[in-house]
Amino acid sequence: MEFIFLVWWGIAFTCLLVGGLYQLGRDPKRKIVMVHREYPLETLKEAVNRQGGIIERELPLIHGLVACFKEEKEALKALGAHPGIRHLEDDFPVSISSCQASPKEDPGGKVIPWGVARVGAPEAWSRTLGEGVKVAVLDTGIDSHHPDLEDNVRGVYNAKSPGAPGKDDNGHGTHVAGIIAAAKNGLGVVGVAPAAEIYGVKIFNRWGNGHLSDITAGLNWAYENGIRVVNMSFGTSQPSRALEEAVDRCLGAGMVLVAAAGNQGKDNSVLYPARYPGVIAVSAIDREGKLASFSSRGPEVTLAAPGVDILSTIPGNRYGTKSGTSMACPHVTGIVALLLALRPRLSGHQVAQILSRAAEPLRELTPEEQGAGLAKASFLAKGKKFFM
Repeated sequence: MEFIFLVWWGIAFTCLLVGGLYQLGRDPKRKIVMVHREYPLETLKEAVNRQGGIIERELPLIHGLVACFKEEKEALKALGAHPGIRHLEDDFPVSISSCQASPKEDPGGKVIPWGVARVGAPEAWSRTLGEGVKVAVLDTGIDSHHPDLEDNVRGVYNAKSPGAPGKDDNGHGTHVAGIIAAAKNGLGVVGVAPAAEIYGVKIFNRWGNGHLSDITAGLNWAYENGIRVVNMSFGTSQPSRALEEAVDRCLGAGMVLVAAAGNQGKDNSVLYPARYPGVIAVSAIDREGKLASFSSRGPEVTLAAPGVDILSTIPGNRYGTKSGTSMACPHVTGIVALLLALRPRLSGHQVAQILSRAAEPLRELTPEEQGAGLAKASFLAKGKKFFM
C-alpha cells in the first residue's frame, strides 16, 4: 500500500513540476502583432525590429506576426503608436486536457465503440461513409501508420514547428482521429465516418502544450488547403482577438469548426474557441446519457456527444480508452463529415441547424448541458429526409 502511495505521489509531483516549468516558461514579452491589411507585413517587420523585437513567425490568416521583445513596455508603447498596427496581445499558452489513456489489447476484429453506436453512425453507413470530405485534426499530431488510420490519413503538417515531422508523440491526436475516421477494414475499431479524409495538423508538443499562435497557424494551414471540417479538441478560458478573427475567417470561407466545450466541470465554463459564435460546441455524456462530471456547460453548448471511456486508436498500433470533451467533439466532427459527403454545398450555419434539428433531447439534461441534445447520425439513414 505504501509503495502504491509513493508511486501516485511521484506521478502527481511530476505533473505539477512539468506544469510549473511550463508556466515559468510563459513569456509575457511574446506578442501577437495584428496589422491593418493595407500595410504590408514587411513594413511592420522593420518597425518591430527597430524596437528590439525578434520575429518568430508570420500569421497570414489574421495578417499578423509573432514577435518577442526584450524591453516590453517601451517597445509596445512605441509600436502602439504605429498607424499600421491594429492590435497587440499576449501569445499565451494553451493546453489539451483529457484523462490519460487506458491501453487495451487489439480488440480483435472490427469493434464498433459504444460512442459510435450511440450517435447512430452505423445506421447511416449504408448511405454515407464520409467519402471525399477533408477533415483537419488540430492536435498533437497523428500516427499515420496505425492500421486503422493509414488508409484515411491523407497528410500531416507540423504547424508548431514547420519542417519538423507531424507525428503524434503524445497520443491525444491519434485517439481523436480514430473516433472520427478509423477505417471500416475489419481491424480494431471503426470511426463515425470511416472513409473521411483525415489531415493531422500538429499544434501541440508531446506534453500537450502550445501557444495561441500555433492554433492560428493550424487554422491558417486548414484555410489555405481547402479543409472542410476542423476538429478542435482543446480550449482556453482566455479570450483572444487573434483567435476569434482566425475563427471568423474560416467560418466565412464555409468551413465547419467543431470544438470541445471544455473539462471545467461547472456552469458557464465553455472554453474558447467553442465559446465563439458559429463554432459547434460539444459537451460530453456517459453511457447512461448523463452529463459527464467533468464537462463544461453553458448557453454556448450546441450539442452533446459520448465522452466517457471512449475506445479508439493510440500510437504504436494500439488501442485505449480516454475520457473528456476532447473525445465527445470528434463524434460530432464525424457526423458532419457523413452529412457533407451527401450535401457538400451546405454552409457551416446550415450544418449546425441540421444537426441541432436531428439531435435527441436528453430528458435529464438542461439546454446549457446538452444544447439541442445528443448528436445523431441516424437521420442520414436511407429513406430518411434531411432536416432542411
